[in-house]
Amino acid sequence: MHQCREDVLAFTKQLVNTESIVNTAGEKAMAHSLYKIVSEFSYFIKNPSFVTLAQTIDDIHERYNVLAFVKGTKGTSNRTVILMGHIDTVGIDDFNQLKDQACFPEELMKMLKHEELPISAKEHLDSGDWLFGRGVLDMKSGVASNLYLLKYYSEHPEELDGNIVFLAECDEEDSSHGILSALKVLKNWKKEHGFDYVAAINSDFVSPRYAGDVNRYIYKGTVGKLLPSFFITGAETHVGSCFEGLDPNFIAAELTRQINYNPELCNEAYGEITVPPVSLKQTDLKPSYTVQTALSAYVYYNFFIHSWSPKDVLDKLKEQALIAFKRALASFDERYKQYSAASKEPYVELPWAPRVFTYEEMEQLLTKEHGNAFVLHMNQFKQGLVLNEELDTRMFAARVVEEAWKWMKDKNPAIILFYSSLYSPRIELTGKTSREQALIDALDEAVEAVQPSYQHPIVTRNFFPYISDMSFVALSDNEEGIDAVSKNNPGWGTKHYVEYQDIRDLNVPVINIGPYGVDAHKKLERMEMTYSLEVVPNLTNLVIRKLLA
Repeated sequence: MHQCREDVLAFTKQLVNTESIVNTAGEKAMAHSLYKIVSEFSYFIKNPSFVTLAQTIDDIHERYNVLAFVKGTKGTSNRTVILMGHIDTVGIDDFNQLKDQACFPEELMKMLKHEELPISAKEHLDSGDWLFGRGVLDMKSGVASNLYLLKYYSEHPEELDGNIVFLAECDEEDSSHGILSALKVLKNWKKEHGFDYVAAINSDFVSPRYAGDVNRYIYKGTVGKLLPSFFITGAETHVGSCFEGLDPNFIAAELTRQINYNPELCNEAYGEITVPPVSLKQTDLKPSYTVQTALSAYVYYNFFIHSWSPKDVLDKLKEQALIAFKRALASFDERYKQYSAASKEPYVELPWAPRVFTYEEMEQLLTKEHGNAFVLHMNQFKQGLVLNEELDTRMFAARVVEEAWKWMKDKNPAIILFYSSLYSPRIELTGKTSREQALIDALDEAVEAVQPSYQHPIVTRNFFPYISDMSFVALSDNEEGIDAVSKNNPGWGTKHYVEYQDIRDLNVPVINIGPYGVDAHKKLERMEMTYSLEVVPNLTNLVIRKLLA
């Protein structure tokens, strides 16, 4: 095994010391700092065009990716392995009075010795084998591992029959502008240098899956993530005559009861199962207090997938929404009857029936009813709305649906189902192509070689369980699956757009070999140094060597 611990640790600290919170100027500073580090390797002094600082495309923030490559001289192969990792982090507000030390591990750890800590964190702090600080785990130690390998091969290109590409991308923690922009550079290099991308190795962090789990995980492929969203309309009334209207919050509550934590909505594939959906927002769209019930409500849920497509998810959730709507109306009716009996006021049969549309269905209906007038109006509305930078993609989508609803002739209560955010595609890596099989074989052999020298089990699983930029280097969905995303996202083409064809063009099998630790995104974020600084670079290196032998 390479004795790389001290080198990778030095790179880790150097990267962590530059604060690079997503959507701040720190991302730009981080990219410039990293570009400077790489540019000063002797290989890149001789080959300055082999390293680039590439600005993101169609992005309201000025930020950059750093990409570099080493061309092997051992043979004439064009096989190329991409080493990728993100350089942005989440914020540091949770560090409170230790904010100034958040990006300086040594100083932070000295201060933490005087804090009251959970037992495991205290043990880690005292062990001498754990490093604390924002970004040490997620995921600057992973980038440092890749940086070490880039430097090594820049000094020993004669050991490579093929090439390695180093990619450090920004904006992973928010909207993936980094990786989506980097695809353009990777495609250009493919054309210009004839690179044949055979594999990508991501270096995002891994954690225990449950309390007491001692495994260190490596992942083939990744979970997909969607944000199914529901615009719910009711029938407005004065709260003093509450049964004359239908509160959309009542339907929203029933919908959340139906969808939240529902095991029926877990997607099993290859013996692995996603966590169920959970609500990330639930609100009505009343701008201020009045004694009228709300006109509409808005909810959205996190939704992970392994084998389902975005279209499958719409079909399943339309069914769930219908169940929830029926239950809400039945419950409303029962309570209304009880109230009528108690108050001696007459009961009137409910005038509403459950209605659920996808955004695509509503748009088709309105285009059919109103023709070009509706299409023109909505295009102008969206163009105007884009100027409001305070609206994120999710609220933008809700406002578009709200505007379209005004054109509905039948204003009876309804649920409109749509997507309001980025779709991070799922990736299955099963060995169905020779490239996939070659990567799986290389990984299995690498684990077998390294395991005897490391005390904890190194275990391979099929789906990386968190959102990551792995989602944007390959595509397991067909056209129909992707169409379900573009046709059902009201912000598509104005507030939000992804060139999924770029992903399809690259389509490289991807695995994740990353640092191990706990409490990512939290104040006590920390990584185990032996695994992260020694095992990770060596495992990654063995996979490279098997693929580019």
